[in-house]
Amino acid sequence: MDAEVLEKYRRAGTILAEVLVQAGPRVEPGISLLDVANFVEDLIRSKGAKPAFPCNISLDRNAAHYTPSPQDASRFGENMVKLDVGVHVDGYIADSAITIDLSGHDKLVEASRVALQAALEIIGPGTSTAQIGEVIEEAITGYGYKPVYNLTGHGLSRYLAHDEPAVPNKAMEKGTILKEGDVIAIEPFATNGSGRISEAQINEIYGLSSMRPVRLPAARTLLKEISQEYRTLPFARRWLKGERADYALMQLLRSGSVHRYPVLWEVEGALVSQAEHTVVVLEKGCEVITRPI
Repeated sequence: MDAEVLEKYRRAGTILAEVLVQAGPRVEPGISLLDVANFVEDLIRSKGAKPAFPCNISLDRNAAHYTPSPQDASRFGENMVKLDVGVHVDGYIADSAITIDLSGHDKLVEASRVALQAALEIIGPGTSTAQIGEVIEEAITGYGYKPVYNLTGHGLSRYLAHDEPAVPNKAMEKGTILKEGDVIAIEPFATNGSGRISEAQINEIYGLSSMRPVRLPAARTLLKEISQEYRTLPFARRWLKGERADYALMQLLRSGSVHRYPVLWEVEGALVSQAEHTVVVLEKGCEVITRPI
């Protein structure tokens, strides 16, 4: 990785850390989820960067991929709140998440946080992702909970928020060996339920699949906008402008030009906590680029 690229990753990480420090205290009972999401995304833009994906605000059993709809009226109550944020600078992405607990389950939050720290301590060139999964699982089960077995951390590359390698949250027989220059998001999820998630019939996040021909002029215009503004990064329905944006989006879905990111939730309805940092693998160890300074 050359120095210019590394600096862009570092800048994205610094901005993200600053945003989470300011956004976390805004998560309080009675506060609008939409207001928090807009605050996060506007703050990122004000700092000269862009959201790498819509601000995820996942409550309780929801583990990932919930972002408010354009007219979302929901407000925080006694929830376990996962705030998952991505920032990119010229396509180079930082990804981080915190859990704000309003539900009185602080040990579940601590389990994912401690698992993340245990993983960060072993990362360097030559570390296997299987080793990372093992220490994450050991830390979470040590608290009496389960990791979410079918969610993983992931690689990050330019304009790709989910790339190889997958980083498991459980022990594996084989894994990918990390090398200098790899950029990965480590994100343990802990639950007091089954340890499995499935897709809900809820989604407000979409992504570009291909530039397929579409007949409707509004759909063609929207497809061009998506490809130029977001490229291969996820986007929110509430980001789209124009009277026919929703209809155009449905046409793009039917044509296979875009795909959905359904909300992921714990199959038994149990609580889920999350902690996440982005690291760059260096010659000796790693650099956590999303840690507050």
